Amino acid sequence: MHAGVRLRTTLAFAHDVVAASAAWCAAFWLRFNLEVPEPHFGAMLASLAWVVPLQAAVFWIFGLYRGIWRYASVADVQRIAIAVLVSAMAVAMVLTLLGGPTGVPRSVLILDPLLLAMAMGGSRMLYRMWRERRRAGTGAARSVYVLGAGDAAAGLIKEFARSGEWRVAALFDDNPGRQGRSIHGVKVLGPLDRVGEALASAPATHAIIAMPSASHGDRKRAADLAAAAGLQVLTVPSFDDLVSGKVTVSQIRAVELDDLLGRDPVVLDGDGLKGWIADRVVMVTGAGGSIGSELCRQLARFRPRLLVMVESSEFALYQIEQEFTAATSAVPIVAVAGDVRSPVRMAQVMQQHRPTVVLHAAAYKHVPLMETGNCAEAVLNNVGGTWTVARAAIDAGVEKFVLVSTDKAVNPTNVMGATKRLAEVVCERLQETATGTRFVMVRFGNVLGSAGSVIPRFRSQIEAGGPVTVTHPEITRFFMSIPEAAQLVLQAGLMGKGGEVFVLDMGEPVRIADLARSMIRLSGFTEDEIRIVYSGLRPGEKLYEELLADDEHTLPTPHPKLRIAQARQAPDGFLGQLGSWLQTLQAGASSDIEVKQRLAAFVPEYAPQGVQPAQPERTAGADIAR
Repeated sequence: MHAGVRLRTTLAFAHDVVAASAAWCAAFWLRFNLEVPEPHFGAMLASLAWVVPLQAAVFWIFGLYRGIWRYASVADVQRIAIAVLVSAMAVAMVLTLLGGPTGVPRSVLILDPLLLAMAMGGSRMLYRMWRERRRAGTGAARSVYVLGAGDAAAGLIKEFARSGEWRVAALFDDNPGRQGRSIHGVKVLGPLDRVGEALASAPATHAIIAMPSASHGDRKRAADLAAAAGLQVLTVPSFDDLVSGKVTVSQIRAVELDDLLGRDPVVLDGDGLKGWIADRVVMVTGAGGSIGSELCRQLARFRPRLLVMVESSEFALYQIEQEFTAATSAVPIVAVAGDVRSPVRMAQVMQQHRPTVVLHAAAYKHVPLMETGNCAEAVLNNVGGTWTVARAAIDAGVEKFVLVSTDKAVNPTNVMGATKRLAEVVCERLQETATGTRFVMVRFGNVLGSAGSVIPRFRSQIEAGGPVTVTHPEITRFFMSIPEAAQLVLQAGLMGKGGEVFVLDMGEPVRIADLARSMIRLSGFTEDEIRIVYSGLRPGEKLYEELLADDEHTLPTPHPKLRIAQARQAPDGFLGQLGSWLQTLQAGASSDIEVKQRLAAFVPEYAPQGVQPAQPERTAGADIAR
């Protein structure tokens, strides 16, 4: 034991011995109206010699000296009360059963434990209060408001009192029954919208949102009110993280974009997904990408027999493989370096591992990059790659093939969106002839923080001191978190019977300019310090994204965040014509104009600016999709 610890333990033990002696004498003193007569005075001293050692032994057995006084709590007081009660019973037993010293009044046996418990528990709590007040008096603690006056707020106040890092100046809660009341001495000043008014009487620099079980809308409102008052906003962990035991309430963090733009948690059919995934071989293409890697993480929860990760980028494949290796996952994995455009490689992987489920997330997705100079590659990868993997899946007897699509496939104005819509149509037509494989398409919008998306770009611009570039003041996009997108892809895959295009509930669209302002504010800057500059729409970019084309309707599903789009049917001979064009693209370079013309012919809703659609050539020969 460390010398300092031994010293503190000795002092605490000595304190309790003195307290036990004082309590025993005080009990006699009170019993005889502050004047102990001579016969009983001798009994008091005689009994003191054995009562105090007996009580001290009980205290040691009960481990009263393993705690630290500065962190004394109700649990410590309860332990003291139990130890004192047991020691009082031991003293009474010695006096009555073992023939101890006579002359000890029965009332003393009642008064002594009461006085002793008060002395031992009270001294510890007084010491803790003295330490906390001394720490608070140094001025080191930062003043903070806590938004929410429930269990999370109570836990924060207790934790802050111990650490001394924060001083809770006031509580705020919209529940009228809590307003005007106090938690651990901190008053609930009123509803959340009074945060700004309270700064004059109870100054603070930070606000902590302690509402882990509240809806996303309520937490977002709290963050907006605190930010509008000029406070730096923090939050406690989410309810799911608290319940899982991964974190505690006191582990506060800065409010992030997910807190402002995310939605309420997705409710998954856990039993259904477990029955679909558990003990089966699952293959994910594009496994190193934002969505693909999250799909792998979500799949691991349901314990597949083998997780086959296919990725063309060596570095991305290495990263996801190392992540699973470092996590010592119980799920066996196979990291496959391969291009989804290679029929030989895809067939080899499928025949070797025989997956039951294939989740196809591999795609070129960056709109401006695919719009100029890379149009043919976008078609070959997004359309040809999907077709290649789908044919290999049919040949290998895969039960279900899930295509990860995008809202940019709806009335597309860019090559990327048109190729994803064309990939959807390929899967729809393959479903008409496939007997053992069911094809399911899932369409959703932007995900927060995905590689190449607007949010990492904004973050780097803010770190560089600005300006933040937004293409247009009115441009809007749908957003969801990466985990939510992955979870809904799995849910749609489970529900799909074959041939459906699932549309995810993306919530309300977000104005990108507002998104930039939120990121600037969350980074601790103002718009005067970090400017927003409008650069103009990029090639292929449109102001508003859609989840349905003009001629599409939706059907409800049992899941509140999923609907089924009734998409336009492709004409007969479609796959044969498409196969001929893909062979042409593979054989030699085609100009961007030619690629866009042919895309517009295959996807009538795609209308590239200044480009007239070309008519697909009629081809003889069998449909190469079989």
